[in-house]
Amino acid sequence: MKKASIMAVLCSLVAGTASADFQPSMPQQNSPMGGFVGGTENVVTVSQVKEMRDDVPVIVKGHIVQRMSDEKYLFEDSTGSITVEIDKKEWRGQTVTPSDNVKLYGEVDAGWFSTEIDVDYVEKL
Repeated sequence: MKKASIMAVLCSLVAGTASADFQPSMPQQNSPMGGFVGGTENVVTVSQVKEMRDDVPVIVKGHIVQRMSDEKYLFEDSTGSITVEIDKKEWRGQTVTPSDNVKLYGEVDAGWFSTEIDVDYVEKL
């Protein structure tokens, strides 16, 4: 009888400690139920992009002023101009004119003789 009692106590202790670590956490009532909050975007200028190394992610603000070829455009901000490559899908149905202010998200495409931006996303402001 003592063995059965001791075994029952040990089983209940083991089961109790095992379930103590596995308790679902409830969200706090004061916390918003949403995505990321805070942080800032690091917007750079065209002149800064021209000094960066290849494949660095960048965000630039300015104007697309001219179409140069099928997917190449001339982008300008207050510090200069640079060629940007924008695939058709990256426009996401937006129509942009030279007077529209845009934010471009992409990567630096630094070559031997020129630097461009390969755009991943166009945001019309």
